[in-house]
Amino acid sequence: MSATVDLIIQPRWIVPVEPATTVLEHHCVVVDQGRILDVLPQGEASVRYQARRTEHLGDHVLIPGLVNLHTHAAMNLMRGIADDLPLMRWLQEAIWPIEGKHVSPAFVADGTLLAAAEMLRGGITTCNDMYFYPDSAASAFHRVGMRAVIGIVMLDFPSPYASDADDYLRKGLAARDQWRGSPRIGFSIAPHAPYTVSDAGLERAASLAAELDLPIHIHVHEVESEIDTSIARYGARPLTRLARLGLLGPGLIGVHAVHLDETDLALLSHHGCNIAHCPTSNMKLGSGIAPLSALLERGINVGLGTDGAASNNRLDLFQEMRHAALLAKAATRDAATVPAHAALHMATLGGARALGLDTQIGSITVGKQADLCAIRLIDPLMQPCFDPISHLAYVAGREQVSHVWIDGELRVQNGALLLQIAHKELLGISTLWQTRFAN
Repeated sequence: MSATVDLIIQPRWIVPVEPATTVLEHHCVVVDQGRILDVLPQGEASVRYQARRTEHLGDHVLIPGLVNLHTHAAMNLMRGIADDLPLMRWLQEAIWPIEGKHVSPAFVADGTLLAAAEMLRGGITTCNDMYFYPDSAASAFHRVGMRAVIGIVMLDFPSPYASDADDYLRKGLAARDQWRGSPRIGFSIAPHAPYTVSDAGLERAASLAAELDLPIHIHVHEVESEIDTSIARYGARPLTRLARLGLLGPGLIGVHAVHLDETDLALLSHHGCNIAHCPTSNMKLGSGIAPLSALLERGINVGLGTDGAASNNRLDLFQEMRHAALLAKAATRDAATVPAHAALHMATLGGARALGLDTQIGSITVGKQADLCAIRLIDPLMQPCFDPISHLAYVAGREQVSHVWIDGELRVQNGALLLQIAHKELLGISTLWQTRFAN
């Protein structure tokens, strides 16, 4: 007798991510009560299960939902506002002044809503966010049903959001308390960077993260001047300083990590840290090329991040997969470095592992949440397809994403968002803030 289930998805191929390099052809994924119940050949599924809904995707490859390991979602409102500037000029001359004038709960809610819609359409089902007004960000992600880890941001200097490090923490922890128990909204401790947070603040961040069992999300070693300043001010490179203050460990997500020497790599490996690799942002800001091959060779877990739309300017993990793989090959002059499946792993299970969510998401594995993404490969521009994993890293783009599920709930169908958010509303939000910036 067949069992009744909520959903059966029948694609041409399934790339489950684990085991590595596996491609299942003419298999299906069985979903019930938001979880993956089974992965089996389509002929067997028709005997064992009766589905309330069946998706026949004969020209598609099904993968886990993508995990954006680093972004500033609300900065979607600043897309393209300060292009072609190096990091510190970009921050000091453009971004920080704009934020000082305009950042508010409404700014964060609207910008995050735009970002969430963009990410969902591109197959991103989970993101790791860092910005002001975390409660407003959480509300926007909750509205679209997206999975998100929200940073409790810390800075030593004031902003429209908070006056000092203690105020940032107090407000961020209050937001965490408000969202406690939400199945899709989690939190991290997010000191902005070693150069914007004091020793006392970083020690407090490490203590809170340990006490609350939260990851630490921090920019680190993004540009060479950051390292020079740290040596002059603290007598140590930033990662060495973070190690002394107790921040390094399996819960640390170090963002960018472009300029690393052997000591830095040894510290990251020894402490089991994670890296959020943001190749497009690193290129656009002229920050450099992160030593991705060296990180992976040492067994350091790496996920992919887009950074914010003000420094990328796309929240597009297909772009990040391609740039990560190609830049690594160019930097090492080794075409075998970072093969296609390694890029896909970083965009899925690597990001999930960094967030401590790898038992829930990141691969198409029985028992995990049904966060899934289907990519349509039938377009003549995508043909022929000898290896769907190769296509995912080197050919497909977010425009080929056709269906997205979170907890087995359909969020994107045939490339269109299935949300109670009108296209007109999203355009209105963008126009409103563009007009405000101009005045």
